[in-house]
Amino acid sequence: MKQRIVVKVGSNVLTRDDGKLDVTRMSALVDQIAWLKRNDYEVILVSSGAVACGRRELKVDHSLDSVEQRQLYSALGQVKLIGLYYDLFREFHIHVGQVLTMKENFQPGEQYENQRACMKVMLENGVLPIVNENDTVSVTELMFTDNDELSGLIAQMMKADTLILLSNIDGIYTGHPDDPQSQLIKTVEKGADLSQYIQAEKSAFGRGGMHSKYTTANKLSQEGIRVIIANGKRDNILIDLLEHPQETPHTEFIPK
Repeated sequence: MKQRIVVKVGSNVLTRDDGKLDVTRMSALVDQIAWLKRNDYEVILVSSGAVACGRRELKVDHSLDSVEQRQLYSALGQVKLIGLYYDLFREFHIHVGQVLTMKENFQPGEQYENQRACMKVMLENGVLPIVNENDTVSVTELMFTDNDELSGLIAQMMKADTLILLSNIDGIYTGHPDDPQSQLIKTVEKGADLSQYIQAEKSAFGRGGMHSKYTTANKLSQEGIRVIIANGKRDNILIDLLEHPQETPHTEFIPK
């Protein structure tokens, strides 16, 4: 039976220091996901980056509030983002489908079942679902905390075996990642409380941060889903996590 993996790629992985989309990194991740599919893994991709894409597409000569910016840039950027994914995956003869969702779609009921059925039929027909929040209508209280939360909900809904959260650091450390005295926490056993090591700061280009990853990982591991936090800017990170886990820096939450 195929292993089902949800891969979440954060904005800090897909953007360069100047905020522009890192197409080279995006291409490398597509290569790795293609490898996963060739090696009999089922993959669902949860990808940030739409707002960052859109911000570079259009210069606005008047002020926009935060909601207007998010709606405008995500609407523009999602087209560019999915278009790039389409072109990159097409080189591997992989069909992709876009799934834009909202928090209310994860409440029990018809919308939840329709969403799950849609993604199920995509996977059954070899289509790679690419999921993002529908930022054009999800504002303020309707929003997910970030795509870490969204990817966790997708992993639960689709009964994934593993959720891989790709950030721009290797995992959870005992102190600040830049501090040479800090140690990478490689495995988190059930019942372990790491809250003392988690800083509340958010990422530079997204809404998330290590706190949201820790919250998502803790919740999913209690429900039997393995969660890995790793550095998406490392070359071949997805392949190395599965082929050479002992030598590859990451933090893994052991399912309970």
